[in-house]
Amino acid sequence: MDTNKKNAKAVILAAGKGTRMKSDKSKVLHEIFNKPLLAYVIDAVRNSNIIDFSYIIVGHQAEAVSEFCQKFYPQITQTRLQTPQLGTGHAVSFVVDDLKEFDGEVVILCGDTPLIKAQTIENLVKTHREKNSALTVMSAIFDNPTNYGRIIRDENGLKAIVEEKDATEEEKKVKEINAGIYCVNWKEISPAFSELTNNNAQGEYYITDMVKWAVNKGLKVDSYVLENNNEIFGINSKLHLAEATQILNEETIKKHLENGIQIVDPKSTWISPETEIGADTIILPNVYITGKNKIGKNCKIGPFSHLRGDVEVEDFVKIGNFVELKKSKIKSHTNVCHLSYVGDSEIGSGCNIGAGTITANYNPITKVKSKTVIKDGANTGSNSVIVAPVIMGENANLAAGSILTKDLEANSLGITRTALRVIKNWVKSK
Repeated sequence: MDTNKKNAKAVILAAGKGTRMKSDKSKVLHEIFNKPLLAYVIDAVRNSNIIDFSYIIVGHQAEAVSEFCQKFYPQITQTRLQTPQLGTGHAVSFVVDDLKEFDGEVVILCGDTPLIKAQTIENLVKTHREKNSALTVMSAIFDNPTNYGRIIRDENGLKAIVEEKDATEEEKKVKEINAGIYCVNWKEISPAFSELTNNNAQGEYYITDMVKWAVNKGLKVDSYVLENNNEIFGINSKLHLAEATQILNEETIKKHLENGIQIVDPKSTWISPETEIGADTIILPNVYITGKNKIGKNCKIGPFSHLRGDVEVEDFVKIGNFVELKKSKIKSHTNVCHLSYVGDSEIGSGCNIGAGTITANYNPITKVKSKTVIKDGANTGSNSVIVAPVIMGENANLAAGSILTKDLEANSLGITRTALRVIKNWVKSK
């Protein structure tokens, strides 16, 4: 059997309100490192190399979630509105018509689990295929399984998942829990979603009841035990959001340290998982990096620097104290000195961006952001302002305290400084 074939689909449950978030925003659109929770899940599914399309079940703030999917994932996702919201089993029923001709696996997972890894999803589907199961439940072993649905087994294997509110005292002692991710053979399991009942404490149609349904039909049900329990950490509050951010950051920093990056103070450093960093680069304390970035080898970043995404820094670049970078490319052997802001810019190699330099990229009247280009060998003096769109030619220099509003030719000096006026004995006269 080919366990690497890519014809599986995904159903991502993202309809919940998330009452404990205490926010008007959809729970799945809350962010870690400026990236929505739902995006982490979609990316994990996409990067699994085994699933080619996802259906997103929306409900609360459906329009906002749908707009996000259409903007960032138009080719690989479609949204389906769950109304009314009668439980997780009811949610999956909204893709039955879409998949009525589909003969393959469907992975069902939640949009509020940003720590799930692509490799884990891939392992789940491969295990499912290798064991020729009709339904595979991802499970985990918890010393304290409180609040989780329990995996109930008998001599024949897995027979049911029981939610804690419906569990007996004996069932509550079980430490194997339901991780909330499933792989199903769609043709065999999809009829369950029209036959589930809501005879439970919540009066909802539980997706977990499809296990008992499958067992009663004589279908093969198995489990895939998760190796890293952090991956199913679900976000239900702002406290959970902070905890997940910390877990993800610790994983990211550990990876960089193992890859030869010097991070002076891991506890005060925050680095997004999409950021690539080359060997022998030094990250100084209190650096905050969000979004997708690429930092080269032998660079020095910080302290107190902020990279806001879409930043590419080549080798041997120095980013000084309290520097903010956004959507910019900085070529090798360039220094961006302290207290500077560089946004929507391209800076060449061998440049020196003086302290307090600002690339003024945003026009508040037109709402347009424009680009600054500083070519190889060019320099700016301290406290300079470059009003985009503008180009500084090779080896051009901008004098300290100047405001540049038009292109500056190569090898030229730009200066807008007024003549110094000296009033003698002014202090004494006051």
